[in-house]
Amino acid sequence: MHTPSVPRPEYPRPQFVRRDWLNLNGTWQFETDQGDSGLERGLLDRDLAGEILVPFAPESELSGVGDTDFLEAVWYRRRFTPPAAWAGRRVLLHFGAVDHDTTVWVDGTEVVRHRGGFTPFTADLGELVTPGREVEITVRARDPKSGPQARGKQAIQYANHDCNYTRTTGIWQTVWAEPVPETHLRRPRITPDLAGAAFAVELPLSAVRPGHRVRAVVSDATGEVCRAEVRADLDLAPRIHLALPEGRRREWSPEDPFLYDLRLELLGHQGEVVDKVDSYAGLRAVAVRGKAVLLNGRPRFQRLVLDQGWYPDGLMTAPSDEALVRDIELAMKAGFNGARLHQKVFEERFLYHADRLGYLVWGEFGDWGCEVGGSSGDNQRPDASFVAQWLEAVERDYSHPSIVGWCPLNETYQKLHDRITQLDDVTRAMFLATKAMDTSRPVVDASGYSHRVLETDIYDSHTYEQNPAAFRQLVSGLAQGEPFVNAYENGAAYSQPYRGQPYFVSEFGGIWWDPEAAAEQSGSDRTLSWGYGDRVRTEDEFHERFAGLTGVLLEDPDMFGYCYTQLTDVFQEQNGVYRFDRGTKLDIARIREAQLRPAAVEGADAG
Repeated sequence: MHTPSVPRPEYPRPQFVRRDWLNLNGTWQFETDQGDSGLERGLLDRDLAGEILVPFAPESELSGVGDTDFLEAVWYRRRFTPPAAWAGRRVLLHFGAVDHDTTVWVDGTEVVRHRGGFTPFTADLGELVTPGREVEITVRARDPKSGPQARGKQAIQYANHDCNYTRTTGIWQTVWAEPVPETHLRRPRITPDLAGAAFAVELPLSAVRPGHRVRAVVSDATGEVCRAEVRADLDLAPRIHLALPEGRRREWSPEDPFLYDLRLELLGHQGEVVDKVDSYAGLRAVAVRGKAVLLNGRPRFQRLVLDQGWYPDGLMTAPSDEALVRDIELAMKAGFNGARLHQKVFEERFLYHADRLGYLVWGEFGDWGCEVGGSSGDNQRPDASFVAQWLEAVERDYSHPSIVGWCPLNETYQKLHDRITQLDDVTRAMFLATKAMDTSRPVVDASGYSHRVLETDIYDSHTYEQNPAAFRQLVSGLAQGEPFVNAYENGAAYSQPYRGQPYFVSEFGGIWWDPEAAAEQSGSDRTLSWGYGDRVRTEDEFHERFAGLTGVLLEDPDMFGYCYTQLTDVFQEQNGVYRFDRGTKLDIARIREAQLRPAAVEGADAG
């Protein structure tokens, strides 16, 4: 439910859809609170000084504010009227993401607090609101510039630098409200069971009521496929088994990203529908066999691209839903079949489009921000909030078939020594918590650098060696169980030793190509243009290097994939396959041709 003037009007949660909802994006009151003294100064009780266009962060152009300085705290306010037709139901107020520490008040009463800039949270407004009567929402978001905090690629210096970009503060995803009955469905976990040709649906409820039941119906384009119904008055989260009959079974894959429709209903003691939601599911399986990662029982070489998810005018917020689709389509056009969603929990609509387009993704977290300096043996100190925020992300995204792996940490560089550190504790906590929440996907404890968990499902490394011959020599030891492993500058170990897991080079390339600056800058001038290694001098040189680097990995029968840096330029970082505005700067047909050469791991299995 929205008006044409509302930005980002589409439903923000495509895998758990209710018919009635109200999009609260648009113009809100706004005020910067640089000293974080707003509560003492009465900002909770008065109109704010300016305006902002939600859901765009105040640092972005699209917000109408465009303030790129450090913003210690910001305040928002708007009034809205829940429709009178919502009478008799509870009103939930949802925030897609607010960076970083948030407090929300409704008519002056605090309703929720949340820490973390990447994950959603909800306020149950309960008896505070009456449908048909206007209410006032006030939001304060604190975003301190010091201390451990999961920031992702947000710069901790004033200006953009290296591979760090303009900060995002406050609301940056859709704000919306929906009515629910007193007893209602909560977000399900949908687990595909390809071996059993079935779906397992775990369906939490807000409360257990005598005589209630839950029902699930699977459909395809020709109609109902199967249904199942179980009691909902015994278990905290009823479990439904949906067996697909022969003739109606269809695997989800990049070639055929087929999605079943799934309707979920809560039934009252007389059989009436108390609550219902629409969802979808894909039937696919992910597994590990030796050094291969299998999709639906077969090795699938993962030609991934590093996607930062940044936009020139919206920063971390896509300017439109079409922009999300376009990023996936551009990657696939270039020959990539998936992405590492890097240093950011992408908005859920991106995953919806990945599901329906057959795009393989690794769910990741924006963990950069735990560097505290000091001793190189204790310089990374992620705290308990990293674990909590990551689990919120896994819970939100568990049911998306496009996600084929989890990566809670990235480049947590710290020397390994004989004392257990905070980084060791948190890395293990995030790994074990992920495995406890999801037994259906592989987990890499940390991408590149500090592998602190011996039993990590996946092992990887990052290297930006630009010479294909030297690159081949660097990564040639995998067959002997001695792959390239990131190490400290003096050779000291970052990681626990490799134990034969599936392995891939999850960051490489980053070829520096800036056509406009090529004739104006020396190879060492990185002020306005930055990339890895020496900048190539011509586009032909780029393609030769790209084909050489990717060829090394495609030809290795023990390599299950790679991730090339990166999809687009981002501000000063000029190493994308596309420009920052998604314009063309390379012959994409040549990029595609280089990538679509046969992969040895797939051919070896076929033989």
